[in-house]
Formats: sequence, C-alpha cells, structure tokens
Amino acid sequence: MRKASAPPALATLILMTATSTVTLNMIVPSLANIARDLEADYALVSLALGGYLTVSAVVQLSVGPLADRIGRRPVLLAALGIFTLASLGCAMAQTVWMLLGFRMLQAAVVSGSVLSLAIVRDTAEEAEAARLLGRIGMAMALAPMLGPMLGSVLDAAFGWRMVFLLYATAGAGLLCLAWSDVGETMRPPADAGQDGTRLTALLREPVFWCYALCTAFSTGAFYIFLAGAPLVATRVFGIGTAKLGAIVGSITAGFMAGAWLGSRLVGRHPPATVMLMGRMLACLGLLVGLAIIAMGYLTPALYFGCTIFVGLGNGMTTPNSNAGAMSVRPRLAGSAAGITGALTVLGGALTTTLTGLALSGTPSPMLLLGLMLLSSFIGLLAAAAAIRLNRLKPNPAIPGPADPS
Repeated sequence: MRKASAPPALATLILMTATSTVTLNMIVPSLANIARDLEADYALVSLALGGYLTVSAVVQLSVGPLADRIGRRPVLLAALGIFTLASLGCAMAQTVWMLLGFRMLQAAVVSGSVLSLAIVRDTAEEAEAARLLGRIGMAMALAPMLGPMLGSVLDAAFGWRMVFLLYATAGAGLLCLAWSDVGETMRPPADAGQDGTRLTALLREPVFWCYALCTAFSTGAFYIFLAGAPLVATRVFGIGTAKLGAIVGSITAGFMAGAWLGSRLVGRHPPATVMLMGRMLACLGLLVGLAIIAMGYLTPALYFGCTIFVGLGNGMTTPNSNAGAMSVRPRLAGSAAGITGALTVLGGALTTTLTGLALSGTPSPMLLLGLMLLSSFIGLLAAAAAIRLNRLKPNPAIPGPADPS
C-alpha cells in the first residue's frame, strides 16, 4: 500500500458530501413527469427515493470496511465512476425498470460522504476532525434545500432527463477532482490482514455504539420533524404551502448555525463536551415548547421557534459524535463512518414511518414535540454514556490518527 499522503482540500470533501446528499432529492419535483413519460405507476417510480435510501444504507455498510481494507482512494474513484455511468444510464432510460436499475447504482455516490468523514479522521486529531466535520455538515444541511429547487428549474426548462445529465456531469467533474486532489490518506497497518479482527473488536466496543446511537437518534428527531411538521403546520395552524418551505427550512438553518457554533466551541472545549451541550440544548428547547403548549400558548412562531433548537443542537452534536465514533478505532474510521451512516438512514426511515402513523388523522402539536423530545433524549443518554465509558477506560486518551489500531 502506498504511503499516506497529505489531506485533500476541504472544498473537495464538501463537494463530495454535498453531491451525495443532493443526489437523493433533486429528482423529487420530476417524479410525476417521469411516471407519465415512462407510462409507469407513481408508486413504482417513487422507489427511486425509497429504494435508493435502502441501497444507500447497504452501500455505507460495505464501502467503509472495503476502504479500510484496500484504501480510500481506489474505492472513491470506483464509486464516482459507477455513479457517473449510472447517471448516464438513468438519463437514457426508456423503461421504468431500466431507470430504477441505474438509479440504485447511483447510490454508489454516498461513498463520497462516508469516505470524506474517514479522510478527515485519517488526517486530523479528534478535536480538529470535529471542527472540520462541522464545516462539512453545514454543506450537508444546505444541499437538501437547494437540490429540489434546482431540480424543479431543470425539469421545467429542459425535462427530467436533464437532472440526470447534471448528475453525470457532476460525477465526471468529481472523478477528475478526486483523481488529482485525493491521495491515499489511510496509513498502512503494522500487521496487514487483521482487519476482520479489528472490525469485530470495533463492533464489540460499547463506546462506539454510544457515539453511533447518539448520531442516529439526534438525526432521528430531525426526521420526525420532517415527517410531522407539514401536517401540524397545515392542519393545526392553517399555514399554506408558500410558508411551509420556510418552516421546514428553519430547522436546517438551525443546524447550520449549530455546526458553526460547534466548530468554534470545539477549540475551547473537548469534543465530547460540545456533543453533550448540543443534546442538552435540543432537549431544553423541546421542553420549553411543551411547557408553552401546556400553559395554553400555541402560536406558529412560538411552536416552530422551539423546534429550531433541535437543528441547533444537532449541528453541535453530530460532527462531534461522528468524530468520536471514528476515534474509537482510528484504523477503522471508514467502517465506523459507514456503520453510523447506515444506522442513521435506517433509523430515519423507521422514525418517519412511525411519525406518519402516530400523527395520522388529527395531528397533535404536543405529540410531535414529544416524539422529537424522546429521540433527542435517547441521543442525550447515548452521549452521556459515551463520555462515562471513556472516563472509565484505564487510559481515556483516544489515540490519534497515527495509531495503528
């Protein structure tokens, strides 16, 4: 294996992460037109979202260990090549099954997000990694807002196939950028061939699962909001679709602010402390919201103002919990990032489904906040458990990226 090289530019990692995020939802405005043009049922075409999410979870579970075994660079280049060709296949699809087949292959692009996290941990100590992940997280928060907007413009002007052609162009550009800027950042192990043993050891580490569950349940509160906020906004407050986008985007804006604040605080406080502060802030905001409702004050500004604290808290928490998960076994940063990402995606699918069922009929504003608080509180417990487990270790210091373990 080649010697580890200097880290790529932060802009490269941000672009890879943003592209993997935008790929999910940029086609949302085009689903109806795709169904019409390919003469397919809308429910079948919607598998381009649900099926894609499922496949992306599988990709994250597999790409991390693979990158830990053979290196970040070859896996990243292969994934971007597959994504580019699959995007071209989607653009030329003449049947819905051909479209869905290539769409599932597009899920290879989530490797960019997983490997960006691993590359950061390869090349930076835990505190610096948390700061950089916070900056990358801001791009992850902004991308889902811009994706559907750009997709709707392209669909209206040129048709839905242009969206996939844009994917292909972006994939080819990222492939060239990664080829020139991303070297191999994984340091060769002192004892090659022991990755299976290391992965088993990682999976047996309670502190790893605490960090991973902290990320998953923190993000779960966000998914609960996405599933329930439109129902509460329209049926309880009578808010129209024109204002609905601003309400849904408010929690994303909170995340960006939290990620920025967390990146500043992590230079003064341990990453675990900032992670815990984020969890406490999210829970406190939701508790205030429940207290306001209990006192009989229920206005859109007060209600959704409280939910912004979930985004703010998540922005402070998730970069640090991700960095913590990858720091348990730095040699397996890719595996840790992939497992955490897959757990988060699957948890999001479960929480959105359960939220939809719980709020069916007449949605309850208090129930929505209660579900978000439950998820946030479990994340708080996981964060506290991670901190406690680290303190109970004989040597609580987490090894740096040069540590071969």
